[in-house]
Amino acid sequence: MKKKQLVMGLVVLALLVALVVWGRDRMHFDFAAFGSQLASANWQKIGVALACIYLGYVLRAMRWAGLLRHSKKVPLFSLTSTQVIGFTGVALIGRVADLVRPYLVAKKTGLPLASQIAVYVVERLFDAGSMALIFSLAILFSSPGALPHPEKVRHAGMIGLLLTTMGAAFLVTVRLAGGIVAAFLGRAFGLISKGLGHAVEHKIQIFRTGLDAIRSFRDFAATAALSIAMWVLIAAAYLETMQAFVASPQLAAITPAECVLMMAVSGVTSVVQLPVIGWFTQIGLVAAAISNFFGAEPEAATACAAAILLVTFLGIVPIGLVWARFEHVSLRKITAESEQVSEEIAAEEPAV
Repeated sequence: MKKKQLVMGLVVLALLVALVVWGRDRMHFDFAAFGSQLASANWQKIGVALACIYLGYVLRAMRWAGLLRHSKKVPLFSLTSTQVIGFTGVALIGRVADLVRPYLVAKKTGLPLASQIAVYVVERLFDAGSMALIFSLAILFSSPGALPHPEKVRHAGMIGLLLTTMGAAFLVTVRLAGGIVAAFLGRAFGLISKGLGHAVEHKIQIFRTGLDAIRSFRDFAATAALSIAMWVLIAAAYLETMQAFVASPQLAAITPAECVLMMAVSGVTSVVQLPVIGWFTQIGLVAAAISNFFGAEPEAATACAAAILLVTFLGIVPIGLVWARFEHVSLRKITAESEQVSEEIAAEEPAV
């Protein structure tokens, strides 16, 4: 773990300790009620939610295989292990392990890591666009008064739809005229700093390399369809998990639109994911959102937030660890190797 990550972890830990000390005498939390909420939950629904998440990993592997079809044809489900092991690394080690997936794909297929990092960037763009599209449509077509703070939420939905449209337009522009866009933005940012200009130009060129995988409308439609299907499954997992808490009237009656709102909140809280410590910060933030938005009791909200984390983030860990064992992959070693190689690639950027 790098020094800055250790420092960040210690800072977050200190903040958590301070928050616990501050809230110990100010907030009442009934641990017995918390346990009762977990015990009375409909675990069949949670099992269905977990199955949705597992199926989502299969779709993610299919999408990556599809993005490689013009470089190297691989069996449709052959990259499932790279996705499962990669996300297991992120869950246990943190966002520093994000490059494990492209690194494992590069090793498995024999393709250059730089090309797989480019595919990773494209994949993330489709993730962001699909989630924003689902969020925006769910918010804009929800019935009046169905959501908390309706004006603010609808405004956020409009912004999300606008950003999705702008992102799609940018993707098409870079795909059709990537060299021109890279040069133009490089010169524009170069007015601020030559180093920044060179870096922006180089990153767009990498992104353009990833877009080589999308050579026709059929390629785009297939990638978009898999992305949207995957995020619909994730939304279904959230809905099943939240409705599983039948002892809480607010959660048992949660609607799909409200669920999508919570999915967006959870996504924002997981952007900076630290190992172990980040689990508790995410549970706390999501629980606070559930209580404030829907009026659920703190114990029910916390139990639900913990179940969401377990299903959507940690549920893959047991399978990933077993799979890594069978494939003789050390998560810490592969994380360090992927970081080192990516830094070597970055060092090869044009000199400023």
